Amino acid sequence: RAEMLSKLSSAAREAQGMRALAAGLARGAAGRSALPGAAAASARWKSTAAATTATTSAGAFSAAPTSTSEQTDKAAATIKELLMATDPFGPRHLGPSPEDVKEMCKIIGVRDLDDLMSQAIPASVRRTVPLDLPDSTTLGEAEALAMAKSILSKNVVAKNFIGMGYHGSHVPGVVQRNLLENPGWYTAYTPYQAEISQGRLESLVNFQTLVCELTGMEVANSSLLDEGSAGAEAMAMIARTVNSKAKTQFFISEKVHPQTIDLMKVRAKYFGMELVIGDHRTTDFKSMDKLCGALVQYPDTEGVLYDYQGLADALHGNKAHLVVAADPLALVAAKPPSEFGADVVIGSMQRFGVPMWFGGPSAAYLATSKKQVRRMPGRIIGESVDRFGKPAYRLTLQTREQHIRMDKATSNVCTAQVLLANMAAMYAVFHRTDGLKKIAKKVHAIAQLFAQEVSKLGCAVASKDAFFDTVAFDVSPASPKALVEKLQEQGLNLRVLDDKRVSASFDETHLEEDIATLVSAIKAAGAGGGAGAADVAVSGELPAAFARTTPFLQQKIFNSIWSETEMMRYIFTLQQKDLALDRSMISLGSCTMKLNSVSSLAPCSWPEVGSMHPFAPASQTKGYVELLESLEKYLISCTGFDACSLQPTSGASGEYAGLLVIRQYLASIGQGSRNVCIIPRSAHGTNPASAAMCDMEIKWIDDSAGMDLAEFKALCEANKDRLAAFMVTYPSTRAFFEDNIQEMCQAVHDNGGQVYMDGANMNAQLGLTSPGMIGADVCHLNLHKTFSIPHGGGGPGLGPICVRKHLAPHLPNHGVVSPSSGGDLGPVSAAPWGQAGIAVIPWMFCTMLGPKGVTDSARYAILNANYMKARLAPHFAMGPANANDKCAHEFIMDFSDIRRKSGIAEEDIAKRLQDYGFHAPTMSWPVPHSLMVEPTESEDRAELDRFCDAMVAIREEIRKVENGTWPAEDNPLKNAPHTQDEVCATEWNHPYTREEAAFPVPWLLKRGKFWPTVARVDNAFGDRKLKLRLEE
Repeated sequence: RAEMLSKLSSAAREAQGMRALAAGLARGAAGRSALPGAAAASARWKSTAAATTATTSAGAFSAAPTSTSEQTDKAAATIKELLMATDPFGPRHLGPSPEDVKEMCKIIGVRDLDDLMSQAIPASVRRTVPLDLPDSTTLGEAEALAMAKSILSKNVVAKNFIGMGYHGSHVPGVVQRNLLENPGWYTAYTPYQAEISQGRLESLVNFQTLVCELTGMEVANSSLLDEGSAGAEAMAMIARTVNSKAKTQFFISEKVHPQTIDLMKVRAKYFGMELVIGDHRTTDFKSMDKLCGALVQYPDTEGVLYDYQGLADALHGNKAHLVVAADPLALVAAKPPSEFGADVVIGSMQRFGVPMWFGGPSAAYLATSKKQVRRMPGRIIGESVDRFGKPAYRLTLQTREQHIRMDKATSNVCTAQVLLANMAAMYAVFHRTDGLKKIAKKVHAIAQLFAQEVSKLGCAVASKDAFFDTVAFDVSPASPKALVEKLQEQGLNLRVLDDKRVSASFDETHLEEDIATLVSAIKAAGAGGGAGAADVAVSGELPAAFARTTPFLQQKIFNSIWSETEMMRYIFTLQQKDLALDRSMISLGSCTMKLNSVSSLAPCSWPEVGSMHPFAPASQTKGYVELLESLEKYLISCTGFDACSLQPTSGASGEYAGLLVIRQYLASIGQGSRNVCIIPRSAHGTNPASAAMCDMEIKWIDDSAGMDLAEFKALCEANKDRLAAFMVTYPSTRAFFEDNIQEMCQAVHDNGGQVYMDGANMNAQLGLTSPGMIGADVCHLNLHKTFSIPHGGGGPGLGPICVRKHLAPHLPNHGVVSPSSGGDLGPVSAAPWGQAGIAVIPWMFCTMLGPKGVTDSARYAILNANYMKARLAPHFAMGPANANDKCAHEFIMDFSDIRRKSGIAEEDIAKRLQDYGFHAPTMSWPVPHSLMVEPTESEDRAELDRFCDAMVAIREEIRKVENGTWPAEDNPLKNAPHTQDEVCATEWNHPYTREEAAFPVPWLLKRGKFWPTVARVDNAFGDRKLKLRLEE
């Protein structure tokens, strides 16, 4: 209320200032009236003012002012219009031009956009109140960037020695410019279409190889969300492996990073696992019969290295497993966990060339043995062959994943951290094996030097030699808390360990002079008892008991690139193999591949964004907190809810968090036994996978023809004593706005449950309706869809949850730093604000577009989808639509009849689109034998027409198969995609021409041909013969 009053007061002052300015201009005009030409100029001014007045939406001003006040107001309006932004973002974000909109509406069969909205969206849920977002009419891209800079400049970029899994790191410039900031990399989607994803798939195999080599394990996945959640995933994987009802305990060393312990406590609560937290050095593991596994840190959270071989032996003797959370840079110098009995190794690759970004994003990893590969969470890249036997990469063993296995999946992970995994892999390629060794040696030497110097002060060091980068030391007689606070005032951040000790962690960004500054500050703060012994040697080498002796990263790619020119060309070569938004539209249904504007992304590279430690003191993070809290308010306005948490790191993570909030709330009102979750059959696979993680019993409801309200009410009534939640996507996954959504939500509430809305289709709601209006209680938002964060080839994402007031006390919190939105639920992310480093992107999106632009995003998305549907309906059978035959922001084409008549399947059409230069839409979901098309608001009409023209041309190709012109098994569709190698080969033995294969439409020659680098990939071969890492 106070904020609103402040805004109104500010608006009033602005209006008063405008009137005063206009009055002054009027007086000046009167004084100049006697000058030559003044009458003509006055006439022109009056004509312009009258035209401006006539176009105002409220019609508040008369064309012929009759009073001084009206004349002054009119002049103020004129000036305001003249001072509007010269580089507004809205027109750049929206694809169709005003003239295109008119023509598209004609083809759809509606009068205008308003008529289309009234036919597509039920009147009962239409929003009438504008979004509460900044007014963007006088705010261009430059001004929005200046606002972001002003806010984020309140951050203090200090020297960080906090550690705890977050470290300063130099991002190689060639990687930052050519990968992180390159739309050919950051606008790609998850590589489901392998033939047009070979570049990033190759890089991800490099990542998996890197992790395997560092850890000594046999297989690794291609990233998880963060180290804390990786620990929880490892615990779940081990429970599946042991598969014993008697093994219900999991041990966590108290020397594991505290944020990991807290996150695993939350996961264990509904997983049915009892956590035992203690000292791994004194625990008697042989007597713990219920134990299925244990997690330790290497080096531990205080920096100490331990040999865990004895612990591993004790666990294995009890048929339990050892998980090790390992620092990857430490593994360059230290013995790999495989050599002391680890069964699973997890960790974060953040310090391999990825900024800290106030907690994220960065790529976590999980590595294990081959026998565990089918139980692993997350995506795995493997090598297969194409139809010519040429090696080709693909997503391997997808039957483990949520989009296929649903509630039986190994994890709910969908969006991961592909862009960051690729950065980490490129960091290793750039530095080569010898360079990584030098970095590790330098970091260890700096830590040794600090230990030596602080020992001279009389501060007792916890370990004289068994450490890598972190030194714990006694600061007596000083108070650790007082000392750390005093150093923070000097821009030096350390960590308090207990009532006597602090720790300092070092990384590649630290220099020798930083040690001198730090030691001097510690001395001045009163630490140490006087002269001490300098009994720590500075050698850069670990003790023999911990030093790595096993060779690693001998593969050619990690030892062959020496110059920046070579590195640039390698990155570009991989990029050229992939089709991303820099080449053509990606119309994946339910994925929302819209514009990722340069202005939105630019702040991510600023030091005050990238160099902030998530556990830095509040005095240094005011800019971040201000921006994040304002983003929460924007999202609250968009959803119609009351509170928001930005902590979840993906859509799936948001689903998990939202369902936990529901369970937490129900428990708080004595209804904790409620555990039934109703889910439509067409739901995203993450929905049932997330519900299963929250120990919910899933009740499916058929929605193949839309959900039957009577059947739904009966299902709610039948489960009224145990109903916890109803998970629903709106608009539905079948691509239209359900008319009876409010009645369904009411039925859930009437029977004691809560409504969870999956926000995957929020791009059709923005400013037009809201989760709050339909009757939902909680939803997650995919900020990497609706709010313009790029998909990065499979991550990062951001999945905040918004909730009604009664759920707000149960939002996620954090044990190290508590966000202002924090409730009584523990953390669902390792960092307090989740992936804060990319939160500036949706903030810029909302700020630059304002209430009208954000609403227009949804309007144009619905326009583009209905236009394409109207154009393609004469050629293909269309999937479900509403009673007005209108879709939402996407539509479905059903190929069941084509498949039956011609033998041409939806996969053949998807692969053939690659020959036309397009990524296929979402295939065979939620309707079997279909493609679901989502064009987004950012595509212009010409691009929409090109896609439609391609589909129409493909329909004609299908007819040639149907009528026998082309054989059923030898035609452009069955053989798609066609590679340059095949088309340029000496022999050509197909019944269609090379031109028909590679250049089926004229504009391919004009725009430039995209060539898939491999032919159709053999999926079955890749799953039968697993090859998941580079051997040479």
